Amino acid sequence: MKKIIFATSNEGKMREIREILKDLDIELLSLKDAGLDLEIEENGTTFEENAIIKAKYVMELTGEMALADDSGLEVDYMDKAPGVYSARFLGENTSYDIKNQYIIDQLATAKNEERSARFVCVIAYAVPGAEIVARRADIEGIIATEIVGEHGFGYDPIFFLPEYHCTTAQLSAEQKNAISHRGKALNAMKDEIKKHL
Repeated sequence: MKKIIFATSNEGKMREIREILKDLDIELLSLKDAGLDLEIEENGTTFEENAIIKAKYVMELTGEMALADDSGLEVDYMDKAPGVYSARFLGENTSYDIKNQYIIDQLATAKNEERSARFVCVIAYAVPGAEIVARRADIEGIIATEIVGEHGFGYDPIFFLPEYHCTTAQLSAEQKNAISHRGKALNAMKDEIKKHL
């Protein structure tokens, strides 16, 4: 069974990724599973650049196939912030309860389509001796007026999907994986992964 290291230590993210890629005959390891305790400097200015930096770093360090994602929330009313800085927004160790409330407060006077936002995800796949491949996907929604929902993680409780009448934190894991930015990007990457298995 081929081994792929996913460049994250985020358990919530790994749960989603394992579920989405469960039909592939691979051993999918997080950085922690692979015994790697590292902080990769994400100094790219786009989601693509950051995903590629992480996948390439892990592949070169381990000699194994590596996947990485860079994902985030773009809020149009805030000039697409937090964007590539979503994880580090308002400080590395600031809780998402505080980040989510801050965004809601920033949009206090924004109405209807002014609240438009999207989750963006780029997945990069690095294989020794091959070109690094990246796939991008997003999901459109609006910023909710309050924090709602128990599922998911990060900005899910404020990301409202009008067609589902709920936030992504109110969707089941199966529903979310079927429509999410990460689910779409990973599904788009499956054929690339299969080429190397």
